[in-house]
Amino acid sequence: MSPNIQKSFLDIEQLSQQVSRTKIDYCEVIQSGQVLFTHTRNSHSKDKLHKINSVTKSVLSLLIGIAIDRGELENIEASISDYFPDVKQTLKQDVTIEHLLTMTPGWDWQEMGDWGGLPSPMINSPNWVNFILAQPMKYSPGKRMFYDSGCSHLLSAILQKVTGLKTAEYAEKYLFKPLGIEQYRWYSDAKGIVIGGFGLELKAPDLMKIGKLALGKGYLNGSRIVPERWIADSTNAHHHTYDHIGSYGYHWWIVASDDKPTSPACYFAMGYGGQYIFVVPEHELIAVFASTLYKHTFLPYRLFKELIYSRLIQAK
Repeated sequence: MSPNIQKSFLDIEQLSQQVSRTKIDYCEVIQSGQVLFTHTRNSHSKDKLHKINSVTKSVLSLLIGIAIDRGELENIEASISDYFPDVKQTLKQDVTIEHLLTMTPGWDWQEMGDWGGLPSPMINSPNWVNFILAQPMKYSPGKRMFYDSGCSHLLSAILQKVTGLKTAEYAEKYLFKPLGIEQYRWYSDAKGIVIGGFGLELKAPDLMKIGKLALGKGYLNGSRIVPERWIADSTNAHHHTYDHIGSYGYHWWIVASDDKPTSPACYFAMGYGGQYIFVVPEHELIAVFASTLYKHTFLPYRLFKELIYSRLIQAK
């Protein structure tokens, strides 16, 4: 695709107007390495640490891929009972790391139901891991996907067990430093487990570095940081989830219509309050949003689909 076509598909003025009238703190769109659009809400938006909420999950997925590549995790077919012996001889011994990655462990988890979109009962419990593992089984593992920040927290706990490092320390050594991410904050629970589902804060432009890594199939500036196969597996639709969101891979979402991924393929990380990393590999396009939209989490998603993704398809 020529540079002229790259620019022509995007209505910069309309995108700027729509983004500027909301509490979107930062937005950047890049195609084929060329910056097409940037927006900062104020002088602090670019440089402050921003709560990326559940985009944390997609970062954690990258760390799991790194740990497998380094031999610290053997494979994703391993039972969680290998790491939490108390679940041996229970129905939960059939739950695997892959089930955690796809949020299909089968236990009763009401985050997108009675809990109103937040895992408040887990947060308010004295021991998050014990709370998660105490939930009653409702389905066979692998059958149904329900959004589950508890799965992410168990993955962080497992990562800490197998590496001997806090998840944040592991990320700094094997992901953040190679990406040039110099500042971050990543909170832990009361037991010292780094919060796998929503605990990370980054500068908004650093979301683009993660997007570039994903678009580069695990490579950045010629160096391999994450296995290429892991990026492919993570961003492939394994289960259809909620019609208004899409399908799910290994802690990454996939844009889908009904249960079919759309064309061109587009996958994304999403966080409460309007945090997003969108990647459209066929068009070498990345769009990121960092927002303070806690009553309108999906607004950037709508703007991306209407003003970027759909226009990209039309210009094809």
